Amino acid sequence: MQRFETFAQFYPFYLGEHANRTCRRLHFIGSLGVLALVALAVLSGNAWWLLLVPLIGYGCAWVGHFYFEKNRPATFTHPWYSLLGDWRMFADILRGRVRL
Repeated sequence: MQRFETFAQFYPFYLGEHANRTCRRLHFIGSLGVLALVALAVLSGNAWWLLLVPLIGYGCAWVGHFYFEKNRPATFTHPWYSLLGDWRMFADILRGRVRL
């Protein structure tokens, strides 16, 4: 297992683990789904929607890794940096810094 002292060191590795365009798209869809579920929970006042957050967020990402990228998600070895990486990549896609 590779060790990283900072998120800044981890993020290039994270991007390398998402070289497949379909994998990145599935991550983006999963992140949008998470945001939609959080909004739905807040707007409806029904917190039960939040139970679907891990299923949608990780489900989309893991399908991308296992079927398209053909690697193990970084979540298994670097859970916190991986979560930060998901949202950083999402923001970088919106900014046009990472291709979708």
